[in-house]
Amino acid sequence: MHPELIKLENQFNKSELTRITDPVLDQYGIELWLKRDDLLHPIISGNKWRKLKYILDHALSLGSDTIISMGGAYSNHLHALAYASKALGLKTVGIIRGEQPQTLTPTLIDMQDWGMELKYVSRSDYRMLRQYKNWHDLPGIKPGQYWLPEGGAQDLALQGVAEMVSEITMPYDRICVACGTGTTLAGIIAAVPESVQITGFAALKNAGFLINDVETLLQQPRDNWQINMDYHFGGFAKTTAELFGFIEDFEQTNAIHLEPIYTGKLLYAIYDLIKKHTFKPGQRIVAIHTGGLQGLRGFSQ
Repeated sequence: MHPELIKLENQFNKSELTRITDPVLDQYGIELWLKRDDLLHPIISGNKWRKLKYILDHALSLGSDTIISMGGAYSNHLHALAYASKALGLKTVGIIRGEQPQTLTPTLIDMQDWGMELKYVSRSDYRMLRQYKNWHDLPGIKPGQYWLPEGGAQDLALQGVAEMVSEITMPYDRICVACGTGTTLAGIIAAVPESVQITGFAALKNAGFLINDVETLLQQPRDNWQINMDYHFGGFAKTTAELFGFIEDFEQTNAIHLEPIYTGKLLYAIYDLIKKHTFKPGQRIVAIHTGGLQGLRGFSQ
């Protein structure tokens, strides 16, 4: 591991396992735990760090000086990348989906303040960039530059996710995680025993492509996982009053913050499926809190 990366990681906090207490869980005989990756770091939190860790190490080992990646105006991935890269002495370029907004989002302002060069592209051009999967694939890439696909969707990301799984030392029956690109889900699938069931919950609409993307990231096929596509609430970053009501109740009961793009939808889905008797009584479920709380700023304007 690169010395600068070790120095950065030494500033991190522990990701705790927190048991969720709720009469609903008692009623249905389900034990629910939350893997608190949101506690790792105030900025590089959750699965963003897990995915970036070994990618950044690879970039540093190659002698790269610039990392180029892509995301939206509230991208947790780009936000974490900009901060971590500044700490490591790397330059960054963020390719942003859509036209430049008249007023920059708080996320974009942070990224700019941390030295990221922002380039805005049309949504069609943005979609075209998704075909470039490897660090050297981007057309026109220059010496010293390192291409990182959307959301850190690269094989090396799975190593960091595997470390997260290894920290869960108690026995468990199922892991549940929200899905954007499916990279974190793939890392979990590759790391857990085959006796454990894994359920990913798509945060976006029409997410059938995620199944192929996850299978592509896996080195060998596994049959102990699925992606539930019923809890996107209308699409990526789409919300409802019911979802916000659930998040508010959960936070008041457990003193744990959620955001409505990923973790809020994840916990809502788990509770709803428990009430539908989808999970057998006596099961121990571990849900992954993937951080991303900075994205809440997009809902407070």
